Order: sequence, then structure tokens, then C-alpha cells
Amino acid sequence: MIPIKTFVSERRAANLLQQIRWRDGVYCPRCRAESAIRYGSYRVFQRYRCKNCDRTFNDKTGTVFEHSSIPLRKWYLAVYTYIRLNTSIRQLDAELAVSYKTVYRRVQRFLRSLDAPRPPLEGPVEIDELYVSAGKKGRERDQEPRSRGLSTRGRGTYQEDKPPVFIVADRGTGETYVHPAKAADESTIRLLLSNRKQESMTVYTDGFRAYEPLDEDDAFDREYVVHGEGEYADEEVHVNTCESHASLARRWLSPHLGVSKDKLTPYLRAVQLRKRVRRKPGDEALKTILKTAL
Repeated sequence: MIPIKTFVSERRAANLLQQIRWRDGVYCPRCRAESAIRYGSYRVFQRYRCKNCDRTFNDKTGTVFEHSSIPLRKWYLAVYTYIRLNTSIRQLDAELAVSYKTVYRRVQRFLRSLDAPRPPLEGPVEIDELYVSAGKKGRERDQEPRSRGLSTRGRGTYQEDKPPVFIVADRGTGETYVHPAKAADESTIRLLLSNRKQESMTVYTDGFRAYEPLDEDDAFDREYVVHGEGEYADEEVHVNTCESHASLARRWLSPHLGVSKDKLTPYLRAVQLRKRVRRKPGDEALKTILKTAL
């Protein structure tokens, strides 16, 4: 489950970075030319010289691990346990003996580097939404702070610090995608469903009013259940996959004690990455995590 050998050897960690970073061949991070030659070493990392721009670089240049005096193996341990085990930054601070500010900045840089794959939907598709409490954590305020979330019952909004997050489950591929949004409205829903392979795609929803315009669109065959009337599943018609993933997303966010809505997107990308590596062996999971960020 945990690739111990990589976490205790800096040379193993450097070799893994070299293997993943240049999986498509060595190129210059500055001019993108592929005319690079080996040019000595930098500590345990291979050094290169670009024959096009005559600049030198090493395996860490241009990555999220660049300009850090902390051993690479420690950063591997940090991103691995963060994604695989959902370890809080405060706990990483204690385990790695690195300052909280340093760990926080590196983890945030890692999260921002995660890609957001959005391949065409094959269908049929489930779509549902959840609302998370995400205010202005970590930002200076020009007024007295107020509690996050709504003081009254109802659906949340981005302005009220309870932004909507859409879950899209593609039954055709088995993939699930998480998309934070500014509003839970028709235009957002159509945008999420626009990248599809079928001209007419079956969409399973609940009884939320924002999904109703899909009934009048020939591009969609909408079937739904009304939770308010006690309907949760009618054979194939349900959004249980989305609700299950929404539960995992809430659980993922809980150790981080209120995520800022400005940084919600990278945190939710980490949720998707965790789902991809959840059942993989330790070495393979670490490689997948690094490939996503490099």
C-alpha cells in the first residue's frame, strides 16, 4: 500500500522523477527544444544542457518540486499521504518536521498543477449537485467575519459562501467528475453536458427545477426521481452514484477545516485523483499521482 523504498532513498526518488518527467523524451523547459544532452549532475539529479538555447537544467527544473531544499522523498511522502490518506496539512507539518507554511505552499502548488480531464461523455449520465460551506478562509476582511453557509434553509449560492458542486457520473465509462460552479442553473448544467459523444443522451437527475429545461431539448432524454416524494430509485433511474461520490467529497473536505471558495477547485481535483488511485498498489498509485502533476 505504501512504497516505503522510495520514501527512504533520495536516489530512488530522483530516478522515479526522471522516469516520469521525461517519459516522452527530454526537452528544454525554457525553449521546448528536444536537443538536450547530459551535462553532469546536480546532487542526485541528472543535469542537462540545451544545444538550442545553451541553458542548463535538471530533472526538477520547471516542476512543483523546484527550488526546494527539502528532500524529494519527503515531498513524495507528503503528496502521497495527502491524496491517498487525506492527511491534513497540520499532520504533515508534524510528521515531516517541516514548517506549516512551507508544507501549505507546496501542497497548494501541487494542487494547482493537477489537470482536469474532461473527455466526451458516452452516457447514460447521472448528474446531481451538492453545496459545500466554503467562505473566505485565509483572506483579510474589510468587515467583521460571519459564519459560513446559510442561516436559513434552501439551496446555497457562491455569494452566500455555500457554492454548488456538480457531480457527473458517466455510466458508459464508469468515470465520475466533480465540477464546482458559481450557480446551479440551466446554463451551468448545459455546459457540463455539452461535451458528449451522442446526439441524444439519456440523463438521470432528481427533481431539481434547473434540470427541467432538458425535457424540452431533443439532445437529451431526461428521466428523474423526486426525492421529496420519497422516490430514490426506479430500476435504472437514480442518482445514487452521484450521491455516493458527494458523500466522499464532503468527507475529503472535512479535515481541512473550511476550504476557501477561491481554492475549492484544486481541492476537488484532488478528490478525483484520489478516486483514480484508491485501489492501486502503492508504487503504481505514486506514479499516477506524479504523472498527473508533472
